[in-house]
Amino acid sequence: MKTLPIVRIALSVAMAIAIAGCITVPAETLEGAKQTVADLTPKDVTTHAVRSIKTITINRIAVMPIIDAPPSGGEPLAPNAGDAITAELYSQAAVAGGWQLIPQDDVAQALVKLPPTTPQNLDTNALDVGRLVSADGVLYGTVERYRERVGLAYASAEPASVTFQLKFVDIKSKQVVWTARFAKSQKALSQNIFNLVNFVQHSGRWVRANEIAQEGVQQAVADLHEDLNLQNNVKRFETGTYGQLKSADQRYNFSNGSNGLY
Repeated sequence: MKTLPIVRIALSVAMAIAIAGCITVPAETLEGAKQTVADLTPKDVTTHAVRSIKTITINRIAVMPIIDAPPSGGEPLAPNAGDAITAELYSQAAVAGGWQLIPQDDVAQALVKLPPTTPQNLDTNALDVGRLVSADGVLYGTVERYRERVGLAYASAEPASVTFQLKFVDIKSKQVVWTARFAKSQKALSQNIFNLVNFVQHSGRWVRANEIAQEGVQQAVADLHEDLNLQNNVKRFETGTYGQLKSADQRYNFSNGSNGLY
C-alpha cells in the first residue's frame, strides 16, 4: 500500500521529534519539515461570504466581545472562554491592517448603553454597536465549546477542544456578509493516524485550548481580510502578534506593491 505524501512527511518529522533526545537533529531541517506539514494541512475554519461583500467599502470595524453560548445540555465552558477568544480576535484584527480598528474601550462604552448581550439579541446589538461607534462593520460571535486540556503537555488525560462561530455585519445594509465556524479537538494518534500532522505541528505535545482557539481565529481573520473590499494603499500587515504591532516590529505591504518595516 502506498503512503500518502503528507503522511510520509508527518511520519518523518514525528520520528525526528521522538529521537531528538538521542540524536542531534538540525533545527532548520526539523522546522522546515514542520512548515511543509503546516502548509499541507487542511484548514479547520469553514467560511461563507455573500456576493455583495465585494461591493461594500470597509474602513472602520468594531470587534464585539465573544459571548458564551454552550448548547443546551452540553458541557460547561472553561472559565473566561469568550474573553480568551475576544482577546485573540482583537489582536489578529489589529495586526491584519487595511482597516481602522475601533478601540475596545469605545465598544465597551457603547455596550453599556444597550441591553446585556445574549444569543437572542446578538445580531441586534451588533448593529446598534456599529451605529454608536460609527463603524462600517462589526465582527462578533459565540463560543459553543471551550474545554481545557486535562493533564500534562506530553501525557494528557483529556484533550482540549474549541468550537466558535463568527459573523461580520455591514452596518449600512444591515446584512451579515460573512460567517465562519471553527471546531477542533486534538485527538490521540490511537484514534486517528492522520492526526499525526497535528502532533507534528505542536512538537508532539497536547496543546491548550487557547492555542487551538488562536489557530481558528488566525484562519478566520485571514479569510475575512481577503474577502473584504478594503481601502487602496493602506498598510496591510503580515500575520503576527499584537505585541509585535505595539513594538512596531511588524512588516507591512502596500497594495501598490511597496513594503517595509513599520
